[in-house]
Amino acid sequence: MTGPERGPRATDDPTGPSGGQAGSSRGEAGSSTEQGAAGSSVGESEAGQPRRSGLRNPERAVRGLGAGTLSLEALVLLLAIQPIRVVGGDLGGAAIAAVVALAVAAVLLAGMMRRPWAWHAGTVLQGLLMLAGLLHWSLLVLGIIFALVWAYALHVRRVILG
Repeated sequence: MTGPERGPRATDDPTGPSGGQAGSSRGEAGSSTEQGAAGSSVGESEAGQPRRSGLRNPERAVRGLGAGTLSLEALVLLLAIQPIRVVGGDLGGAAIAAVVALAVAAVLLAGMMRRPWAWHAGTVLQGLLMLAGLLHWSLLVLGIIFALVWAYALHVRRVILG
C-alpha cells in the first residue's frame, strides 16, 4: 500500500462522522453515515448549504460570460458595417453612427459588469439594437440574434447565482 494505513472503521465518505468521536459505536457511525449519504441531495455541501455550482468564484464566471457576450457583440457590430454597406445597400450615416455608438456602449458595459445595473443596461442595449433595425433590416436581424444570446447569458446567470 502506498498511502496511509486505514483502520477497519475508516470510510471514504467525507460527510460521515470522524473516527475521533468519543462514545460512538460502530452501529451508530454506520447508520449516520448511511443517513447522511441518503438524506443529503447531490447539490449540498458538508455544511448543508445548497451548492449552486462547482465554480470557485461563480460571480466572477458570470461576469466574464456577460462581458464576453457584450465584447463579441461589439466586435460583430463593427465588423458588420462594411458587408452591410456592400451587400445590403443603403446603410446611411445615421445607421453607421448608431452601430458605432452601440458597439462603444457594449464595450463600456463589458467593462462595468461588476455593477449590478450593468445586466439591466445590457438588456436595454439589446432592445436599442433591435430598434436600430428601423434604420436597416440587417440591424434588426443582428439585434434578434444577440437578444437571444443575451437571454441565454441571463438564464445561465440565474441558474448559477440563483
